[in-house]
Amino acid sequence: MRLSPRAMGLLAALVTVTIWTSFIVIARASAQRSLAPLDISLLRIAGASLVLVPWGWWQVRRRRAQMGASAPASSLGGISPLPLSTTALLGVFGGVLYAVLAYTGFFHAPATHAAVLMPGSLPLWTALLAMVVLHERITPLRALGLALIVAGDLLVGGRSLLSGFAGGEVWKGDLLFMLAAACWATYSVQARRLAVDAVQATIAITAFALLLYVPVWGALVALGTVTSHLREAPWSEILFHLVFQGGGSVVISGIAFTRMIQHYGPVRSTMITALVPGLSAIGAVLFLGEPLHWNLGAGLALVTTGILMGVLRKSPAPASLPTASGKSAA
Repeated sequence: MRLSPRAMGLLAALVTVTIWTSFIVIARASAQRSLAPLDISLLRIAGASLVLVPWGWWQVRRRRAQMGASAPASSLGGISPLPLSTTALLGVFGGVLYAVLAYTGFFHAPATHAAVLMPGSLPLWTALLAMVVLHERITPLRALGLALIVAGDLLVGGRSLLSGFAGGEVWKGDLLFMLAAACWATYSVQARRLAVDAVQATIAITAFALLLYVPVWGALVALGTVTSHLREAPWSEILFHLVFQGGGSVVISGIAFTRMIQHYGPVRSTMITALVPGLSAIGAVLFLGEPLHWNLGAGLALVTTGILMGVLRKSPAPASLPTASGKSAA
């Protein structure tokens, strides 16, 4: 049974919210175990590559067999179905920088901070970028929602920044979470601008990350610049990250998020993640035993309210986007 565009958009949103919530809680729990942040980034990329690189290779060759010389351009030796410029642009922000910044942030700040600052600041970055790149207008209601998001982020991150003068390091994690959100916002807006197919975009950023990140990581470890704990980590932990971080957070979540962008547009898509901050904070308190201080609770309430104000705004359905096959994607 073929799902309607509306049903596909709702399903993509549900999958994205579920995996994003789990990602925040699990990533913080992982920071308290054996592996270093760059190790987890490596396993994320490696796990996703096991699925997506063969898929990309097959897609490229099938297109060439069907279309011959008129087949769309591919890159990276035929494992990315998108042109090199598109692959590199999406890969840098959505494949490499986001993972490195986010995982490193969890080694400095708790999951309750990530719950507010990553999905919470994402609509702000996305709205600003969409205004510049896509020329989307920020309505007064959405502007008010974004102002609430900024206020909530300041309640959370401001206290950490002040504690930094006393020697605390939580502010480093907060800053990294904000930068990770900015990188993902850049990826989402560019994916919308370039009208890329969800599967092809996810394959492209993974292929780019595999060919860029893995050699650089290996060289830095060999030179002693970066410390790796892969040899000491239990196989169960390594396998878990290959499956969840690679297969879940990249393959499934990446395709679902890009599908959501194609249906709702980048600004409303990031605002649909309104449930993520609250669910992640609750998960951090219940499963990780993290305290929920008054500023975190107030910041969470402001961010969630701001996001919901953008979600509840009625707007005409976005125009359908062409996919790589030329068919409507929305």
